[in-house]
Amino acid sequence: MRMKKKTTAAASGVAKRRKGTTAAPKPAPGKTGTKKTGAKRAGTGVAGRGAVTSGDKSTIRRLRAQLARAQARIEELQASAETDFLLDILNRRGFERELARSLSFIKRYQASGALIVLDVDRLKPINDAFGHAAGDEVLKTIVAALSDQVRASDVIGRLGGDEFALLLWNLSETDARAKAAALEEAIDRLTFVFRDRQVSAGASAGVAILTAHSDLDRVLDEADRAMYVRKAQRRHES
Repeated sequence: MRMKKKTTAAASGVAKRRKGTTAAPKPAPGKTGTKKTGAKRAGTGVAGRGAVTSGDKSTIRRLRAQLARAQARIEELQASAETDFLLDILNRRGFERELARSLSFIKRYQASGALIVLDVDRLKPINDAFGHAAGDEVLKTIVAALSDQVRASDVIGRLGGDEFALLLWNLSETDARAKAAALEEAIDRLTFVFRDRQVSAGASAGVAILTAHSDLDRVLDEADRAMYVRKAQRRHES
């Protein structure tokens, strides 16, 4: 009887041990679900980086507006750097840039044109006698007269002081010289009254023809030298 009890007790212990060995531990509640949720959240974060939010769109619009204002300001500054403030025409820098661009066009398309350099006579005596305000009025009136004599496609610039330049398109040499004479005549007809005194200015014009072989510096020098020759002729004639 004692042996049976021991055997039975031993068998019962082995069975209990077997049960403890084969039973897998239960996962802690929520652990498996937490891992899956974390993976989902990670995936959502990656997808979110590629999306453009309303805040991003607002920033893009703001930056585009700032860029447009900056570009407009640059153009405004460039225009002011190439404009004569007194006369509202191109200054020397602006005119030379326009002349260089026109020469490139003439070379490429075999077009024609003429450059006229015009120097105002007797402006210094007017400044000395009546002041620079009187000289400024003379220059403004002269620019108005030049504008009436040229086409909208032509270009007028002030090279400095009392010297002007005109870029004229599609003119033969004969036509260009006739136009230079007409400009002189138009300015010769102008009269001014300062301190009850009537005065006139006058102008001398030199011509250079623009061709496919023209160079900017060379053509400016050619027209300038022709202007001084013409000035000497007018002085001799008077």
